[in-house]
Amino acid sequence: MTVPHGYELEDLRVFQEVARRGSFTAAAIALHYTQSGISRRIAALERATGGPLFVRQARGVRLTPAGEVLHRHALDILGRVGAAADAVAAVRLGRGGRLRIGSFATANAVLLPTALAEFRRAWPEVETSVVEDLTGSLVPALLAGDLDIAVVSDYPTGRLPEDGLDLVHLCDDALLVALPPGHRLAGADAIALGDLAGESWIEAAPPGGATVLATAAAQAGFAPRTDITVPGWTAKQGFVAAGLGVTLVPALAAPAMRPDIVLRPLSDGPARRRVYAARIAGAGALAAASRLTDLLASVAAASTPGGPSSPGSASVRAGASPASTSDSSR
Repeated sequence: MTVPHGYELEDLRVFQEVARRGSFTAAAIALHYTQSGISRRIAALERATGGPLFVRQARGVRLTPAGEVLHRHALDILGRVGAAADAVAAVRLGRGGRLRIGSFATANAVLLPTALAEFRRAWPEVETSVVEDLTGSLVPALLAGDLDIAVVSDYPTGRLPEDGLDLVHLCDDALLVALPPGHRLAGADAIALGDLAGESWIEAAPPGGATVLATAAAQAGFAPRTDITVPGWTAKQGFVAAGLGVTLVPALAAPAMRPDIVLRPLSDGPARRRVYAARIAGAGALAAASRLTDLLASVAAASTPGGPSSPGSASVRAGASPASTSDSSR
């Protein structure tokens, strides 16, 4: 590789070794060169710099004033090149660089934070960042190179684009119903959605189109009454805990729910969404993204007994943050 002014990096490496050892012969031995090879490298560098860099002596060599100046810069150049090579290797091995992560809201309740905490403990030199958005925005960002990995779902279309993506199925996410502790159905093993037809429902305003609740309720034969419309998880849990209504909660959010809310599975609930870790396919994929994918899969498996197709025991747990049932939080 040639650096400005015609200097070859290998010439600088040979020059630095001769300067360090004070001898062409010693440098040749250290670098596995012939002595004539060392001489040719130094001669080329002296031509490029316009004059002698060493004073030849009976025993060895010493730097000229110009050689002393070049030596200081050569050490810096070679150090920077070495650091660059180390940094690139760290990225390729998944031990350095940056990892830009995207995720939909419910996955940010427990799944991603748990996996990311373990990732940071294991590989602290990797700089990580997280953004939250809808799957419909995360996938284009991933394909555009703005993200390195994203936790996405097939909601609401039931499909994800496969061209250019490597998709790893993490789990299937069922919907649960969140009730106040004193609710008449709080002790039921499972609840039919139609049994909640007369309830006041708490949900977020839909960003467009029908919500999951409206669609599921229509299938169960009723139109849900929504007296309270709030987008935030904290607000929803407060209203439910106060006995002012009920709401739907994705099972992924269940471990983060506050303890004064009861979760129950729906016996006739909407179809589950499939949750994936999505990465760029092929040469653009980062090793760090693969490492985080493995951790996400491990966390998902631990929280969904029976494999990635089961909702797990979260359906009977209580927690802190009911998730929205509209597109905006799924």
